[in-house]
Amino acid sequence: MEPGNDTRISEFLLLGLSEEPELQPLLSGLFLSMYLITVFGNLLIILDVGSDSHLQTPMYFFLPNLSLVDICSTSTTISEMLMNIQTESKVITYAGCITQIYFFIVFAVLDVFLLAVMAYDHFVAICHPLHYMVIMNPRLCGLLLLVSWVICILHSLLQSLMALRLSFCTEVELPHFFCELNQMIQLACSDTFLNNMVMYFASVLLGGGAFAGILYSYSKIVSSIRGISSAQGKYKAFSTCTSHLSVVSFYCTMLGVYLSSAATQSSHASAVASVMYTVVTPMLNPFIYSLRNRDIKRALKAFFVTEMQRGQLS
Repeated sequence: MEPGNDTRISEFLLLGLSEEPELQPLLSGLFLSMYLITVFGNLLIILDVGSDSHLQTPMYFFLPNLSLVDICSTSTTISEMLMNIQTESKVITYAGCITQIYFFIVFAVLDVFLLAVMAYDHFVAICHPLHYMVIMNPRLCGLLLLVSWVICILHSLLQSLMALRLSFCTEVELPHFFCELNQMIQLACSDTFLNNMVMYFASVLLGGGAFAGILYSYSKIVSSIRGISSAQGKYKAFSTCTSHLSVVSFYCTMLGVYLSSAATQSSHASAVASVMYTVVTPMLNPFIYSLRNRDIKRALKAFFVTEMQRGQLS
């Protein structure tokens, strides 16, 4: 690429987590293993909930959707990284980079929205148990899911279109293992004020709004649990939301690690920290829900027993 400004950038270079050649096979094996565990674990949750009639309730309506989003989110980032390591190429086309940004934002924000919707579901189940099936009817569940998808798609479309207005110089190296919007904006030669404003405003509005909803739901849940007289009743009510609370707490912790690393302006530290919420969290979600939820554990045992019996008969 010739020196000087070039507004018609055709490709970027993804530097990845390490440029050391001897570390590439290790990174490839590690991330391939994590990716396969993520896909298998979340697919198992989807099949488990879909095949068990006892889990066909509003409380478990959003869980397979969360698992599907986790699979899509991980596939958006890890597949490109694994392909680059295998082909020993760090190149990603400009169109491919914009496409990756679009889908990553869709699934990342949708993850947060689904966690907020699931928090509301737990709030209704614990605070209004007698009216739970009436309030969380199939129409409302479908509407909540549809609205979440629409908002995330429109938000991601806006961010992607804003990224298209940027022009770049000869510096096209992204110190990351996938195309992240913030890193892309930092490389731009043109004015990025409007892009930064839209990005931060949307983050506060959508992310902050979702987490505010989660905090409000759990404040009401805690208040309701404190009002239960029996210890057994308190335990039963609290156990309903322990899996979800564990996932939310882990997301918040990993996001805090990422934001703190981003605040230090260290690109490498930011890339390493982003692994936690883009790869590790989706991988651990199935384990959290299967180990901390008695209904899921029971359904998984029944699922495996059924499959083993089918295998023996065939």
